[in-house]
Amino acid sequence: MGLTKTAIFTDQDNSLASTAKAFAHPARLAILKHLIKQDSCICGDLVLEIGLAQPTISQHLNVLKQAGLIKGNISGTSICYCIDTEAWQQANESFASLFASGMPTSNDCC
Repeated sequence: MGLTKTAIFTDQDNSLASTAKAFAHPARLAILKHLIKQDSCICGDLVLEIGLAQPTISQHLNVLKQAGLIKGNISGTSICYCIDTEAWQQANESFASLFASGMPTSNDCC
């Protein structure tokens, strides 16, 4: 969505959409699950764990980092990634709020 279109929505909705986009690929979900399980990770470990090429893993890590869900620190020649716990909590609260906003009462609308 272009910048001019996102301006008509709230910051909270734009943030939730960015997070949802980051969750929208099975490789990124696998990366997140692995990082949660390990509590930190070196990118090379992800190549072995996920089974994708290094450039592909790096691209997915970049999307997750841009969404704010992970953070990375340089350690020698590698970058160690981990879940950004504050951002993770915010995403959890945002999705919980969306789903708690109500359920349709009828399936007869269409």
